Amino acid sequence: MVEIELDGKKVEVAEGSMVMHAADKAGTYIPHFCYHKKLSIAANCRMCLVEVEKAPKALPACATPVTQGMVVRTKSDKAIKAQQSVMEFLLINHPLDCPICDQGGECQLQDLAVGYGASSSRYGEEKRVVPHKDVGPLISMEEMTRCIHCTRCVRFGQEIAGIMELGMVNRGEHAEITTVVGDTVDSELSGNVIDLCPVGALTSKPFRYSARTWELSRRKSVSPHDSTGANLIVQVKNHRVMRVVPFENEEVNECWLADRDRFSYEALNGEERLTRPMLKQGGQWQEVDWQTALEYVANGLQCVKKDHGADAIGALVSPHSTLEELYLAGRLVRGLGSDNIDHRLRHADFTPADGVRWLGMPIAALSNLQSVLVVGSNLRKDHPLFAQRIRQSVRTGAAVAAINSVAYDWAMPVAHTLLAPASGWADQLASVAAAVAAERGVAAPVAGVEANDDARAVASLLLGGERKAILLGNGAAHHAQASQLLALAQWLGEQTGAQVGYLTEAANTVGAQFVGAQPQQQGLHAGQMLQGGLKAALLLNTEPVLDSASGAAAAQALAGVDMVVTLSPFKANMEFSDVLLPIAPFTETSGTFVNAEGRVQSFHAAARPLGETRPGWKVLRVLANLMGIEGVAYETSQDVLAAATGQAAGALAQLPAERLSNRTGVPAAAVAAGGVDEPVVASIYQLDSLVRRAPSLQLTADARAARGEGATA
Repeated sequence: MVEIELDGKKVEVAEGSMVMHAADKAGTYIPHFCYHKKLSIAANCRMCLVEVEKAPKALPACATPVTQGMVVRTKSDKAIKAQQSVMEFLLINHPLDCPICDQGGECQLQDLAVGYGASSSRYGEEKRVVPHKDVGPLISMEEMTRCIHCTRCVRFGQEIAGIMELGMVNRGEHAEITTVVGDTVDSELSGNVIDLCPVGALTSKPFRYSARTWELSRRKSVSPHDSTGANLIVQVKNHRVMRVVPFENEEVNECWLADRDRFSYEALNGEERLTRPMLKQGGQWQEVDWQTALEYVANGLQCVKKDHGADAIGALVSPHSTLEELYLAGRLVRGLGSDNIDHRLRHADFTPADGVRWLGMPIAALSNLQSVLVVGSNLRKDHPLFAQRIRQSVRTGAAVAAINSVAYDWAMPVAHTLLAPASGWADQLASVAAAVAAERGVAAPVAGVEANDDARAVASLLLGGERKAILLGNGAAHHAQASQLLALAQWLGEQTGAQVGYLTEAANTVGAQFVGAQPQQQGLHAGQMLQGGLKAALLLNTEPVLDSASGAAAAQALAGVDMVVTLSPFKANMEFSDVLLPIAPFTETSGTFVNAEGRVQSFHAAARPLGETRPGWKVLRVLANLMGIEGVAYETSQDVLAAATGQAAGALAQLPAERLSNRTGVPAAAVAAGGVDEPVVASIYQLDSLVRRAPSLQLTADARAARGEGATA
């Protein structure tokens, strides 16, 4: 530790820290533009100039290392004059268009110009103008004349996103930020440059000219998409969601968001929103009141139970639903006498698990791994923020290996990739296990499997270092041999000391397992229910044609069901449903998600429900009441949460460790041979009903590539 004097106060910081870090620790604000705590130091804006005793001129606080006994003054005349001079230069070419700038009201340059700028400019020559650029549907670069060349966006691409899509070209007055890889910015994390830009040069294209920052109310929330559970701030105007920005949480998403977390809100205001209950009568859809719709559903379910038995009733539930909705769906189905409920819609192996499948480590630990083997995942697109953390590990020397059907571009160096069709993944893992067994002098888990050179390289990677992990992706979880893959990964973990975990697919995959949203006894699993095993089906937040492994066959199976009830915020499943009940999306209801590490995160509604939309948990509770199911008279979502977790609402921040387990009793030797289809995995912008209906996301290169309209990185 090094002690310095900062504005008369003693501050102790770690050796190698910069003056800026000492100021942060002391709570002293030093004006800056280019410095950002998550990016490398560039020291090119010079706004953070401070006076250092015995230094002949002011020095940049972000790039000046502390030394023992250093005396720093951030508010002396020398420092202030230096900062004012820098501000004068920054404003030479900057347009005076604050009244029409989208950044107005939340602009660092605007704020600091008040404190450090002059009332008029001494620069009378012609100002430079930078041509507009169209870089895609998400980011607006139409006002790059405002750019002050802080290079935050460039460094973000290099260091966090892993691909330098923006760069600086030319020199001096002609320097400008532009695309350097292609004509567009296509990273799945690209929206973060909007937050990073300290001026109005890079702004949100979907949000552009729609509201001023001071007109927006704000409410903390949680992303309903992948299993990161990214923390959000939902910004609302006139009960309409206008923008989503990150809420900083170092343990979860740091200060970043994936683009689907940031821009999927567009679907909330789309034309496909369902705002009133609807019944299909004589093949025609009619809007009805809630009482009519709920009584129709209750009577229909009672008739099916009477005519065909309770086992003919089932529920297919989305793991993107809240914990409260999933719990009450289970109470409803089981209250009718059935155990047919499942959230594992894209799975092909339904072997009962010993516990709740999870990441196997804290999310933050992904940033400090020394070696990692990823099985069956397009990591960068399936879990953008997990990929970003593993990219941090790689930057500090970690080695990454993969077993996949395709050599995906993860925007990071991958030391070894074992390529094989899905039917060969177990063989590849068995080969790595054979190499580990040979190295450790133990019996291999699968007899007769030889280790090739690539397998030996991966084994060496797993045997070295201390912090290591074997991560099973969506492809491995949805695989027909998922149990065998887990058994082999478990054996490897035991032999190498690596943590074994599932990346997990959705916002509430872990929570769905925890509240029993899958058969507990002898109920039908999702695959059986979608093969025509039901007479009445409840579809919660899901579109089986798009969300299940059955695909188009799901529509045929459900068309033969006597009653199909869809609970969704959207007009979904209309070709085979009999009833549509409008339930609130995550922004219009309170609820809870449990992320991949088992972190329990509750949130409140940010906007008023649209039309006659009702929270899903309330709809399920009323249905249960109408059918005489006891013990579900909950008044609030907190009451439901307390019942689901067995603890007072808010008391459970992390799922109990004894419930979390990636162990399996399936023997590692039981590897079936060949004949396995590729697992069904959703592409990045087809994951759930929200992202599928977000217009800007569907215009991205990733979405077009998934539709076969062009290639992407």
